[in-house]
Amino acid sequence: MPQDSPLGSTGPIRPDVSDPTDPAVDDPADLPSVLVERRVEWQDTDAAGHYHHSAVQRWVEATEAVLLRRLGVGDLFGRIPRVHFEADYLERLWFGEAAYILLRIDRVGTSSLHYSFEVRGEHGVAATGRLSVVHCPPDHKGASPWPDEVRAALSKGGAQRPESYT
Repeated sequence: MPQDSPLGSTGPIRPDVSDPTDPAVDDPADLPSVLVERRVEWQDTDAAGHYHHSAVQRWVEATEAVLLRRLGVGDLFGRIPRVHFEADYLERLWFGEAAYILLRIDRVGTSSLHYSFEVRGEHGVAATGRLSVVHCPPDHKGASPWPDEVRAALSKGGAQRPESYT
């Protein structure tokens, strides 16, 4: 891991996004986040040798899995369909380069969950974006409010320890 690795930092910078009317969120610093380090693999690249745009979505979803498992709500997969994904691609990441994916929960709605993410490489920020999901249990015909214990986990987990796959 390089000296200036984001994994060596004291933690992620908290977003300015919060819902002041949401009583479940006392402090935006309590909102969960996680930083995952990985390598840009050959299958992540396109013909030009740098990461393909679709790799970012896979990396963000893999980082989401780390975060939800850490919060004890990994069973949400299959119950939280994606309703929005957007990304801005700012810099290239090349095969073999370290990539750092920071995922933050920005807001927990009644039945929705809003993330922001940042992907960094050796030359700075490579991509930023947002992802939104809704709670949709299999026995319901649409969105359903978060159970209290899930809402608490999603609202109060704070910054999680970084994880490395390099």
